[in-house]
Parts: sequence; structure tokens; C-alpha cells
Amino acid sequence: MNAPSPCLNCGACCATFRVSFYWGETDACEGGLVPGHLTEQISPHLSCMQGTNQPVPRCTALMGTVGEGVRCNIYEQRSSSCRDFAWHGENGVANPDCQRARARHGLAPLPDDPLIPQVTPELIPIIAA
Repeated sequence: MNAPSPCLNCGACCATFRVSFYWGETDACEGGLVPGHLTEQISPHLSCMQGTNQPVPRCTALMGTVGEGVRCNIYEQRSSSCRDFAWHGENGVANPDCQRARARHGLAPLPDDPLIPQVTPELIPIIAA
């Protein structure tokens, strides 16, 4: 059973990190998917999503409010760097970068294993004899 993705209520990674990838992933190249008009060239071999190469990054394809409700406007055409970025706890794997992005935006950390319910243990009453 897969846990539901918390990404639709987050978006912190898209507003924290530079989203860079090989320029050949843009639609300017045969087989490329990422819309080139939403990217900028950062080196002879790398492009990035517009808005992410800034002191306060935010991907131009991110729609919505971080921490409330977001979506990627080019989800099916997103870069390999976006496809490879897993949320913390996805498939039981930790991602400290996800946690760092969430913290930067004031969001609570994700549990290490989303399939285990996060239950606060009940206190056991002490009975005086």
C-alpha cells in the first residue's frame, strides 16, 4: 500500500532549491519534455527552471501556496531532477533535503515512515496504594 503523497499540500522543495538539469531535457532538443520557455541556461550543459536560480527561489511552474495547496503546472513534462526528488519517507527512505525545505517554510517535518500511524502514547495513571 502506498502512502498518499504530502507533496500536494507542500511544494517547499519547489520554493527552496534550484531546479537544474541537463539542457537536453528541454523541448528544444529531440525527445526533451521540459518547456524551454520556462527555463534558463546556467552553464553550457545545464538549464534550470525559471525562478529557481534566485536568492529566494520559486519555480515558475509551481502553482498555489506553499504549505497549503500546490501543483506543478508542467507535472508530466517536469525534469529528471524533479522526478527523482522523493518526499521524506517515500518508500521508507529518508530525504533530509525534503525536511530542510519544509523547515525553511515553517512546515512540520514528515514522519520517517508514513505507513506507521503517528500516535501519541497515552499516559498510564499512577494509582496510589
